[in-house]
Amino acid sequence: MGSLTGDSLPTATAGEANPETTAAQMLTPATEQAIQRGLAFLAQVQAEDGSFGTGPYRGNTAVTALAGLAFLCSGSTPGRGVYGRHIDRVIDYLLAHAQESGLIVSQRGMSHGPMYDHGFAVLFLAECYGMSRRPDLREKLVRAVQLIVAVQNQEGGWRYQPRRSEADISVTVCEVMALRAARNAGLFVPKQTIDRSIQYVKKSQNPDGGFMYMLSVGGQSEFARSAAALVALYTAGLYDAPEIQKGLDYLAKFQPQTGQSRREQYYFYGHYYAVQAMWWAGGSRWTRWFPAIRDDLLARQRPDGSWTDPICPHGATAMALVILQLPNNVLPIFQR
Repeated sequence: MGSLTGDSLPTATAGEANPETTAAQMLTPATEQAIQRGLAFLAQVQAEDGSFGTGPYRGNTAVTALAGLAFLCSGSTPGRGVYGRHIDRVIDYLLAHAQESGLIVSQRGMSHGPMYDHGFAVLFLAECYGMSRRPDLREKLVRAVQLIVAVQNQEGGWRYQPRRSEADISVTVCEVMALRAARNAGLFVPKQTIDRSIQYVKKSQNPDGGFMYMLSVGGQSEFARSAAALVALYTAGLYDAPEIQKGLDYLAKFQPQTGQSRREQYYFYGHYYAVQAMWWAGGSRWTRWFPAIRDDLLARQRPDGSWTDPICPHGATAMALVILQLPNNVLPIFQR
């Protein structure tokens, strides 16, 4: 798919493995079995109203949208395929929580911030809109995109609340991904909005190649936020920019190794973005990274087919499934 800036995609360097070719070899029978068990788990735990989430995150729109993305990655589409009905119920739940302002958020599900939940909801709905031209989906999706554009702050980023105040790298990436998906689906996204957001991301890079959390206060680099920032740059079309190469070198230090423990704050969130960054990078970076995270995830899967973390097992399972199914190359937002 085209980038937000309209640049063309890079091709594999001579002598490097083609990511699409090697993907088929990476999805082993054990991986396929793990994916099917994980999808079956999500299908079983989906609430009657179509939502996902446990404990304080019950009904959270970001978790619900991520579960919907996991179903889409399997090849099902709205109303079609093994999980078509489950996808429809996710769409219905998110649209039911779309406010007049355009904000998509559930008041009953604990949140890291409304704009965080909103960004994932828009990403999922935009992917669905490209497959199902439901009139009600377009109307609410257009308002949701307009809200993102309207509340971008002076630095070029976004923060937890739908207003022009502070910005952080995590929420900013979330909104950039949502806008990319909307653009792919044929919705209008101002070029100026993207240009300003990418300048924010680029300015957030530290000398070590990683990224700080907030441009306004500085700070050290961290794996998860750095992986997310790289995906935002790739999404906007900066495939060969120096910031990309420095960022990839920084991420390489965090390649997972099964059986070796390290500080794992935001493990699933970080690897959800890191695998996308390596997929965009292609070549040996991808062929080294994917088997490593694949094997680590397979070792972590629980007997019921789920994955778990301190925040929410439904969200962890959804992100694990997106990671494992990325080589399917199904969704426009993930396509090279």
